[in-house]
Amino acid sequence: MDATALWQRYQDWLYYHSGLGLYLDISRMSFDDAFVTTMKPKFDQAFKDMTALEAGAIANPDEHRMVGHYWLRNPDIAPTPELKQEIVQTLQQIETFVKKVQSRDIKPPFAPQFTDIISIGIGGSALGPQFVSEALSPDIPPLAIHFIDNTDPAGIDRILNQIKDKLVSTLVITISKSGGTPEPRNGMIEVQKAFAAQKLDFAKQAIAITGVDSQLDKLAKSEGWITTFPMADWVGGRTSELSAVGLLPAALQGIDISVMLDGAKVMDEATRNTEIKHNPAALLALSWYFACNGRGEKDMVVLPYKDSLLLFSRYLQQLVMESLGKEKDLDGNTVYQGIAVYGNKGTTDQHAYVQQLREGVPNFFLTFIEVLQDREGISPEVETGVTSGDYLSGLFQGTRQALSENQRDSITVTIPQVNPRTVGALIALYERAVGFYGSLVNVNAYHQPGVEAGKKAAAAVLDLQKQVLEVLKQSSTPLSVTEIAKKAGKPEQIETIYKIVRHLAANGRGVVLEGNFGQPATLTTSYKGS
Repeated sequence: MDATALWQRYQDWLYYHSGLGLYLDISRMSFDDAFVTTMKPKFDQAFKDMTALEAGAIANPDEHRMVGHYWLRNPDIAPTPELKQEIVQTLQQIETFVKKVQSRDIKPPFAPQFTDIISIGIGGSALGPQFVSEALSPDIPPLAIHFIDNTDPAGIDRILNQIKDKLVSTLVITISKSGGTPEPRNGMIEVQKAFAAQKLDFAKQAIAITGVDSQLDKLAKSEGWITTFPMADWVGGRTSELSAVGLLPAALQGIDISVMLDGAKVMDEATRNTEIKHNPAALLALSWYFACNGRGEKDMVVLPYKDSLLLFSRYLQQLVMESLGKEKDLDGNTVYQGIAVYGNKGTTDQHAYVQQLREGVPNFFLTFIEVLQDREGISPEVETGVTSGDYLSGLFQGTRQALSENQRDSITVTIPQVNPRTVGALIALYERAVGFYGSLVNVNAYHQPGVEAGKKAAAAVLDLQKQVLEVLKQSSTPLSVTEIAKKAGKPEQIETIYKIVRHLAANGRGVVLEGNFGQPATLTTSYKGS
């Protein structure tokens, strides 16, 4: 296609939202008008499905739950007065709490004010808050935030060592809907022990964001934590950033959450338009369907050209892959759906993998995130008439052009600057696009049976570990892995048992392995005690 035709296609397919200053350019996706026509019946159904969800239809049949993250930014559309009141009250509770922390009406027992936050969560309870913190937190925030988002002991140590003497002025937020998820529970217990080691009262510096009457809610209230904030069962983890999960830590960092909510609300309104060309989320879903042939045949590479959006691709990984990666469709057919997402930032990653993107396996489509404003204030010139921001823009445009010339499809989302309003809009845009795409490919975007299967398997391994230890403690002689498996009544689990004893031995847990480590079957295992 020549330059004149490309320019015309750009104008034909450019979406612009004047209120947000947001552009969406899908002109470098190589679909034709016939493809759009064939997709219209699917989109007609997708628009109906989204309307039903917003009205309170059950979207997660596994847990008989509604899905209502869009009500969070517009309580007036919640399907019942009770739900509206719940949302409004939670926002008021967040506002009141943050003001009391800022005024020092709420403060730690042995320090004049809170200076730091430890946020303990996993998955959406960490990825959303981390993304927003990286994107929007002031350079010197009123409270500096640190995340424990894994059950990695060394990672937990690193956070606690970074805080060191500031634990006395640290507010701990534990985020878990059920209170039983192992990763946040483990992080909470380790932080409690760190508080105890410094003779600090954990409860006087702790709050919880959790389901009403959950294990964590009951624990927090019984131990006298500062307060708890509710997590509604109709908000999934990957869509929870604009609930208390993300809003509370954001507000404590000085981020204007009301503006972020407004940006999301405005975007939601734009994505209710039933004309594909005038609906940015529908345009994204259309482009994804075309690129992936409706079957996830290509990966989504996300390249934001702004350091503060570094974590956007990581945030989108969960939102897209957990929502769309499904074995079965809504009719029970085996379909193996999904879109793999990866990326980091431009221009850093141009030096990492753009070579392959341009000339290697064409198994992807790109999403560029462009930010028009380089910085607050005037940039100095790095050469005559050119600033660092000019280079950033030039490298983005050059990469887009070079990829297009080699028939690599791309989408470009452009925002005027990174601020609470545009970040809220981006969150809503991609939440809605995922919802539309799920309908287009006939999968449930709001449950995650694969994640639950992994949790059950992990629990089974830990149960097996208890059995293995009991076998070793009762044996007066060293045992081979085969003998342990036999005595435990789990001969089919021999490989898992080997990995259990190897891990225990490596961590000073009383288990001793002897023999040729390159030949696991020849090793002998004994228990010497801790």
